[in-house]
Amino acid sequence: MVMALGQPRFEDNLLDCLYPVVPAASWSVYRTGQHCRPTLFMSASHGVTDTTRDCWRAYLSGPYLKDRTLVAQPTSSAAALAGATGPMTQLCHIMAREVPVEHRAKVYEAHGVAERVSIVSLPGDGVVFAINFYRHQHQRPFTDGQLAMFGNLAPSLLALTRKHLALVGAPAIEADAEEGPVGPSLRSRLLALSPALTQRELDVCLRLLQGMTQDGIANDLGLSLPTVKTYRNRAFNRLGIHFRNELYALVMGASAVRGA
Repeated sequence: MVMALGQPRFEDNLLDCLYPVVPAASWSVYRTGQHCRPTLFMSASHGVTDTTRDCWRAYLSGPYLKDRTLVAQPTSSAAALAGATGPMTQLCHIMAREVPVEHRAKVYEAHGVAERVSIVSLPGDGVVFAINFYRHQHQRPFTDGQLAMFGNLAPSLLALTRKHLALVGAPAIEADAEEGPVGPSLRSRLLALSPALTQRELDVCLRLLQGMTQDGIANDLGLSLPTVKTYRNRAFNRLGIHFRNELYALVMGASAVRGA
């Protein structure tokens, strides 16, 4: 994988190379936290339809704000991993049945995910950088040996991932980015639902879809909190909704209709 660093399809190649040893059907690399914009850096799937971006958007629709699964379930390998990569890094393992109800329904059950192993780095200020490997429902559970292998490989996988992101300039997959052939951007979907939306109303809605708090949106756009609330209320009135979860359902529903 060293030779693949900085090259196209790095994420696909890494998952393919790992599969004989640690058979994850999909993986993702992202950053979350109350004081940063949630960002999906890369993701891929092996042997299944790639729904990792759909999982990411479902995660941002609400579950990420309450997610403690990335720090609450360290494996027995956590101590060894911490010794190899620093005290603020750990390995976390969780089954779908252990995930809170909303998170489990929107992300795991909706996309056939049964289990997750994560390499989690906590650089500070509430920021979480996670490399996640997912077992899907059609696969057998990870064995103790495979979980141990994740722990053994974790320092190398963390180093490889960070180096690749540095080489490519960490091109984030943002929630409002154009998706190319797989569908329109979230901005385009919003405008299709209500062409009357203003630029600022779109800016606020896109950040709500990314899971940002209203305080975070105010800081990001350089606006006061009351002004952000005003733009949100105006946008919601135009769209005929009242709550953030309705916004997510409306935008994702528009995408599904077009896809049909």
